[in-house]
Amino acid sequence: YDGRTYDLVEIGGQCWFADNLATDHYSNGDPIPTGLDNATWSTNNSGAFAIYNNDPANDAVYGKLYNWYTTVDNRGLCPTGWHVPTDCEWMYLEGSLGMSASEQEALSWRGVNEGEALKASIYWATSNSIASNSSGFTALPGGHRDYFGNYNDLGYYSSWWSINNYDSLNSWYIGLGYDYSGVDRNNGSKFYGFGIRCIKN
Repeated sequence: YDGRTYDLVEIGGQCWFADNLATDHYSNGDPIPTGLDNATWSTNNSGAFAIYNNDPANDAVYGKLYNWYTTVDNRGLCPTGWHVPTDCEWMYLEGSLGMSASEQEALSWRGVNEGEALKASIYWATSNSIASNSSGFTALPGGHRDYFGNYNDLGYYSSWWSINNYDSLNSWYIGLGYDYSGVDRNNGSKFYGFGIRCIKN
């Protein structure tokens, strides 16, 4: 898709990208804006992406960081037949790995070892004994771009958007940390730059 080959993984009947999205175009071929300075990034309420520290090596390993507005653009972010997951689809994934329904709907860190099952054992900042990648999801610690345009947490944390609003300013996302075996369900500013994993329709 858009010049890059993605691995796929089936978990609990869902088919996911096993790599972070890295496209610089919407699915109709229109380019996604990039190169925004910090001031523009923190006020731009249309789709845009960034590469961590503007380093092509990070793009090659971790994919791109997209603001939330790309996820709901009607031109489409994922390939035809795929979409950005909903909050419920993330919860279903967690349930397939053993997380209880009550924990799935909770806020912040939940679960026992579902994060461990999602995380790859490479690229995390420390020797990560709580990463088995038993699910094949191969989550890598790609960090994020924050509301102010700063880059943070490469090697320590990774997060992925859902398409669902939390409120008018924030949306739901899922995160994994280097020293946690569970999964973080939280809400963050739509101006943040997070990873994207596409899921099959």
